[in-house]
Amino acid sequence: MGNRNIAAIVLAAGKGTRMSSDLPKVLHPLAGRPMIGYVVETVTELKPAKIAVVIAADGEAVAKAALPYPTVVQKQPRGTADAVKAARRTLAGFAGDVLIVYGDHPFLTLETLERMLAARRGKYGPGVVVLGFRPEDPTGYGRLVTSAGDELEAIVEHREATPAQRAIPLCNSGVIAVDGRQLFRLIDRIDNRNVKGEFYLTDIVKLARAEGIGCGYVEAAADELFGIDDRVKLARAEALMQGRLRRAAMEAGVSFVDPASVYLAWDTRLDRDVIVHPFVVFGPGVSVGSRVEIRSFSHIEGAAIEAGAIVGPFARLRPGSRVGAGAHVGNFVELKNTVLGEGVKANHLAYLGDTSIGAKSNIGAGTITCNYDGFEKYRTTIGAGSFVGSNATLVAPVTLGEGSYVAAGSTIVSDVAADALIIARPRQVEKPGWAKSFRAKRAGRKLKKG
Repeated sequence: MGNRNIAAIVLAAGKGTRMSSDLPKVLHPLAGRPMIGYVVETVTELKPAKIAVVIAADGEAVAKAALPYPTVVQKQPRGTADAVKAARRTLAGFAGDVLIVYGDHPFLTLETLERMLAARRGKYGPGVVVLGFRPEDPTGYGRLVTSAGDELEAIVEHREATPAQRAIPLCNSGVIAVDGRQLFRLIDRIDNRNVKGEFYLTDIVKLARAEGIGCGYVEAAADELFGIDDRVKLARAEALMQGRLRRAAMEAGVSFVDPASVYLAWDTRLDRDVIVHPFVVFGPGVSVGSRVEIRSFSHIEGAAIEAGAIVGPFARLRPGSRVGAGAHVGNFVELKNTVLGEGVKANHLAYLGDTSIGAKSNIGAGTITCNYDGFEKYRTTIGAGSFVGSNATLVAPVTLGEGSYVAAGSTIVSDVAADALIIARPRQVEKPGWAKSFRAKRAGRKLKKG
């Protein structure tokens, strides 16, 4: 059951014009996940009674990313206070704490939100608490003007601040906790008489103080409030996210030979004693068992690797693939929706698509499972203990029985019985002296032409 004293509004209607992209800003990925996903997950950990995600009129893709939470539409981009108004119906009658957060703050933590709520309920009573931070470069950020008693007196937007106010290092993150009984009454009083002609949510502090409602602030680390509004900041955010993911993995018992060259997804699961060599990329949906070794230049996405397996170098594991315990996937081997049983070896130069391979089988170099006929995908099944020779082509759908042998260079188009040897290649024909005779004829022809 949700916490009936907390509601959350996630503002995600911004276009992010400085991203120069057709993709809404909050859908740009960090570690393979749309940045709004991190924000919604953090808010969800509070178990709020209600969540409303505010999207733009053309924000269907954002709405999909926010599922299962409801979205409301800000019809025109008229500022942050106007965006909050869009959530009025969803929060109708709510009288608890309302947290207003932004979809482009993926590093915001649960601990910070809980500190804000504690401050609003305690030191500042039923009022407004703003989250502040001290960035290295405060240019462009609104400033928090505070009193000697640590109360928040005002938020001044950068372009409207005096030189003295711009010298204040404490900046506004935009994240606010508000008494739900006061929120929309105060929001309705905000006007757009400012340089940009927008309805600023920050004006809620001025209005609340004018009524004697207590206002305060909580500080968080600058890295936690790293807003992302262009590609340069997106790249910095990716580096920051990767650093956190790598550190967490190493603290859990994973060894990275060169941590900076390994890229993890937000949901990568690596068990203890995994060794990852340089230049490995993990896409979303990967789990890796203990004592696995992943060698350089491998790319793994949507796959599971069981304990003791070896993958790479230069291996590619695509979605739906599973590598069994102790199996080997070698250089330039690609798996797609393929299951390798325990101890299977596919050590080099193979494409195995839509395939199930039984335990202890060996797949020779150059083996291909032909899984697609231009219209449909078909499956290949290779029984346990089978041996597939080099440069074999298995045309699906086809089944190789347990313990079967496929001769090198064979093209298999029908099922093979268990323990059988299958040879499907032209008979070798040798013509003694043919090459010498051929060369002599060619040489004579050249002399005549000369």
